[in-house]
Amino acid sequence: MLINNEFINSLFDRAKESPRLRQHYDLRNSAADTSQRMLNALLPGTEVAIHRHEETAETVVCLMGKLEEVIYEEVGEENGQPTFREVSRQLLSPAEGKYGMQIPAGVWHTVHVIEPSVIFEAKDGAYKG
Repeated sequence: MLINNEFINSLFDRAKESPRLRQHYDLRNSAADTSQRMLNALLPGTEVAIHRHEETAETVVCLMGKLEEVIYEEVGEENGQPTFREVSRQLLSPAEGKYGMQIPAGVWHTVHVIEPSVIFEAKDGAYKG
């Protein structure tokens, strides 16, 4: 499989048709793989819920575009749901020489997409759709 402009454009086309304004592509060899590898095409306006991966770090590499990885800390609870305080934003933009980051296990995070972007994501453990 070649990851080229034609392939990336097809991901963006599908992201534009999606109500979530994003489209991932699974790079695993099979559902039995014990690691997660994917490409994710993200458009401005997509909303990724604040989340964490309790047992694994996540590697994020921005292949194209511009986005921010937003890091949070949990500060309390309201109606049975955690509440958060933003602690940092890390700009990822290959044009600016800021290619990616490692998010430690258990860290709450999300993304804010500034311009259409494609990221490569990798985590340990089997994918649990």
